[in-house]
Amino acid sequence: MLVAGDGAGFVENAWVGKRVGLGEAAAMLVSMPTMRCIMTTLAQQELPRDPDLLRTIAAGNRLEIEGLGTWACAGVYGDATSPGTVRVGDPASLHS
Repeated sequence: MLVAGDGAGFVENAWVGKRVGLGEAAAMLVSMPTMRCIMTTLAQQELPRDPDLLRTIAAGNRLEIEGLGTWACAGVYGDATSPGTVRVGDPASLHS
């Protein structure tokens, strides 16, 4: 899921441990940053292969993941806490 928001850089780093409301009823608890690997550089449908993408993520956002070491991160993992349908254009809201 891609969420548009305000701010520059990797704003999702501050979401860890917070709840994100999605649409009218769905919600998730953000559990950790998403560690990125070589898969980010491979071609995806109409997007060409980009070997520099992982280097760019690593240059801008290397994080220590407890027990796992330092990783290039982009995005977050979340665990569903409330079920619901989420549609393109639905609002997202951040809660403590």
